[in-house]
Amino acid sequence: MMKDARISIIMPCYNCAKHVESSIASVLAQDFKNWKLIIVDDGSTDESAEIISAINDSRIQLMRQANAGVSAARNRALTVAEGELIAFLDADDTWKPHFLTRMVAALDARPDAILAYCGWQNVGLPGGRGEPFIPPDYEIPSKLEMLLINCRWPIHAALTRRTAVIDAGGFDHRYVNAEDFALWVKIATLSPIVRVPEVMAYYHFHGTMQASANHTQAALQLWQAQREYLATHPVHTSQLGRDKIKRITHGELLQRGYVRYWARDLSTARDIFKIVMRHGYGTLHDWKYMLPALLPYSWHLALIRLLDRKQKEKTLSTKDQ
Repeated sequence: MMKDARISIIMPCYNCAKHVESSIASVLAQDFKNWKLIIVDDGSTDESAEIISAINDSRIQLMRQANAGVSAARNRALTVAEGELIAFLDADDTWKPHFLTRMVAALDARPDAILAYCGWQNVGLPGGRGEPFIPPDYEIPSKLEMLLINCRWPIHAALTRRTAVIDAGGFDHRYVNAEDFALWVKIATLSPIVRVPEVMAYYHFHGTMQASANHTQAALQLWQAQREYLATHPVHTSQLGRDKIKRITHGELLQRGYVRYWARDLSTARDIFKIVMRHGYGTLHDWKYMLPALLPYSWHLALIRLLDRKQKEKTLSTKDQ
């Protein structure tokens, strides 16, 4: 076992027998070799642990626990992680071979930086979706506002200093979708962060119920994490002001509701609209869309179908002219 590895890579695994070998392979393929991979099998009922155990590399440590969730698994690994730097890679995602090299170089060039992040891409989304994405540079005057709206890099597109993760308290077990956001916003607001403008991390979509598929839960947990962070950092509340905070929290939640509304995911949109209305947020135009969420679902659905039909008839009429 490599005891003095510079990077501790943390990989939670739950029933990922089909994918974990590929994820580990992307770690083994790294041209930066001074790492230790800590895998926590979170109560898998498939052959995940057997597949991991069969890989012969002294830098890989397997820990097993009863199923407790991804945050608990990552926190368990943090208790034994000794590397100066921490990276996270889920058991169905991958990196480019030079991911660690480029990310380490970015932090070495900026000793004052606490975290490096890079571009990423969804792989396997239907309909040709999944364009490569490079997050913006957050080191601008509106950094705090931008980070609170959303940290636009996934868990495996970052490398951070271990002390920062420990000081932030690790992952909040209550969050299933926003656990990484809740951590990143605590870390990234403390010190400079550095962007590596290259796509080097890949999120693999398998067509199953992955965590991000629950749109209602994802939207509401991010909103809750925003509000909890602001509640525990009153200096930021004072710095941003009440109106901007409402726009960052309730306003962004409303926009996520609109995205689901226009995707005709009416159930999610209704849940979000009700929360936003409960907090009295929105313009008269917004309330025109939100108020029908108070109707029974079948009535709301019938109204949407009527509006869609009228819009289609209007479009056809315009074309005929």
